Amino acid sequence: MAYIGKKLRLGRIFKRDGRSLIVAMDHAVTFGPMQGLENAGETIEKVIEGGADAIMTSFGILKQSYDLMHGRVGTILRIDSGGSIYCLLDFANVTDWKLMYSVEQAVTMGVDGVIVMGFFGAPCEAATLEILGNVAEECEVWGIPLLAETLPMPGNIVKDSYDVGHVSLAARIGAEYGADFIKTNYTGSPESFKKVTETCPIPVLIAGGAKMDTAKDVLEVVKGAIDAGGKGVVFGRNIWQYKDPTAMTRAIAKIIHENATVEEAMKELK
Repeated sequence: MAYIGKKLRLGRIFKRDGRSLIVAMDHAVTFGPMQGLENAGETIEKVIEGGADAIMTSFGILKQSYDLMHGRVGTILRIDSGGSIYCLLDFANVTDWKLMYSVEQAVTMGVDGVIVMGFFGAPCEAATLEILGNVAEECEVWGIPLLAETLPMPGNIVKDSYDVGHVSLAARIGAEYGADFIKTNYTGSPESFKKVTETCPIPVLIAGGAKMDTAKDVLEVVKGAIDAGGKGVVFGRNIWQYKDPTAMTRAIAKIIHENATVEEAMKELK
């Protein structure tokens, strides 16, 4: 029965084409009321209107805004953390990481998936992998999908956190630990990112990272990832810090689910 539960929940995150547009709204746990997240409810409404498939967010926002999401969009709960911006100014040198909520608690809240980190090359790498392994085991028991955010962290070994070798390693290890789908960095081109998707046996979605310079930059990254076999995006700032989050969500969805060109998607922004 757990297997059936996991499949049903995955069906609320991914469309029948096997792709998903997930809006990340967990940033305020670390950074507080960022631009675009001052009023989470308003942002949720805007991205759902634009066609978001799922929202990935925090325990508190789920408690406060579940009525806006239920029956309208898939939900993914962030269950780990390392503290606020006061002690996380440099993620590459984070030394401690904790599991904050249980998989059982996530199930009782009715969410469709959970997410945890994998910081590769950071001092807390072993701690994040222990959490990832333990959560993967619990997710099998409770029948809930696990999204692993596997990121190479710049340092003595990782000179470039977007290098295809490091990104493909991080994605594959996340799969080996038992994740059901991966969120990781886009490597800069469809040709290089294809090496990531081809060596990872589970769906790979890309992170948005910091806000990009232009809307066209955002859509070109999405198109490149999809053309390389990626299964979608987990974007935050590049959606809800855009001047019209609904339009940006709609444009990204057009590429993900309709295989639109960047030029076709740009029309949604006008």
